[in-house]
Amino acid sequence: MAAAATPFARGSAKLCTAAPRQAGVQGARAASVRVQARGGRRGEPDDGLEERVVQISRVVKVVKGGNQLRFRAVVIVGDGNGRVGVGCSKAKEVAVAVQKASLDAKKNLVEVPITKALSIPHGIDIREGAARLMLRPAAEGTGVIAGGAVRIVLELAGVQNVFGKQLGSQNPLNNARATVKALSQMRTFRQVAQERGLTIEEMFAFQPKAST
Repeated sequence: MAAAATPFARGSAKLCTAAPRQAGVQGARAASVRVQARGGRRGEPDDGLEERVVQISRVVKVVKGGNQLRFRAVVIVGDGNGRVGVGCSKAKEVAVAVQKASLDAKKNLVEVPITKALSIPHGIDIREGAARLMLRPAAEGTGVIAGGAVRIVLELAGVQNVFGKQLGSQNPLNNARATVKALSQMRTFRQVAQERGLTIEEMFAFQPKAST
């Protein structure tokens, strides 16, 4: 009887160790749904920023005493009116990781120029790490033609008509950072004219060639 009890005890131990992992993943998914449904948390002032959880992953660090299990959260925040940011943070609990990532994203907000057609001023191709991204302006009524983290960043920034394509890595964090970097580098015609010390009429003035 003692020999038969040993395999059963080992099997039960495996089940006990697997149960917290499964519970942690389910808790991460539930936390992401709760955060996506609301713009802020209880007890925090409403600053008009909406946050969405893009990714929650488990990170295991091997140390001398064993393995340290933590959760990494990637959060995107924006007000839908030209401000957006991406944050990433780790913690032992999912809720704490999401909260820290949200604060990190709010510290790194960028201003996004938006045209009257609720699109971007011009097209851009950008590379951020292994991520390659292409953005193109679109006419009114087109919608956001993009997927993954790129779509979330554009929606929270307030861009409603745009074409986007992920050409490199499919990592959500890299693509989100590449999108924010591309949006921060965009300039309107008025901003370019001010940098050159010209008016918009002078910048677009047509000067025909002198006839000989």
